[in-house]
Amino acid sequence: MPLPHLPGFVSLEPLARPDLLAPPVAQLLARHPELTGRLAVVEIDPALADTAALGTAYGLDPGASGNCVVISGSRTGQERIAACVVGADTRADVNNVAKRRLDVRGASFHPMDRAVAESGMEYGGITPIGLPADWRLFIDDRLLERRVVILGSGVRRGKLLIEGAALADLPGAEIVADLGRPIAAAL
Repeated sequence: MPLPHLPGFVSLEPLARPDLLAPPVAQLLARHPELTGRLAVVEIDPALADTAALGTAYGLDPGASGNCVVISGSRTGQERIAACVVGADTRADVNNVAKRRLDVRGASFHPMDRAVAESGMEYGGITPIGLPADWRLFIDDRLLERRVVILGSGVRRGKLLIEGAALADLPGAEIVADLGRPIAAAL
């Protein structure tokens, strides 16, 4: 099967370019070779790591990218953390859908310094692949329908191209209906 590809990008086998992956991403892919044929890594200018900048530079539809946001909350004094993956043309419904799924009284974005330190990934590059095992992983069900989804690679100088359907096969993935709210409705 050919690697996922998008015009304007040179798709590479991810483990052939570990410099474009955060160590936890490379480690997970080494343990799950069945995933590597369903994704590719591409090298980008780190200044283009943010979704909007990448989309503008390559003329990408916002729906081509997926954003991974880390949220947290607590219940009975125990912190609960989850990564939410939604299309870049939506915003994660943190205050309703994600909060209920995480089973916390209130959910908010996990402090960025902690998200970076705990994930072992760079700010602006956090990806659902290789997250800490005790974090939950919520994926918007609409992403599974996309041919290719662009995600972070754990570092700002790389992006992953993954088959939408392969997101369901990520370790710990929980597919969540309506996790992403259309941006106009989210405001």
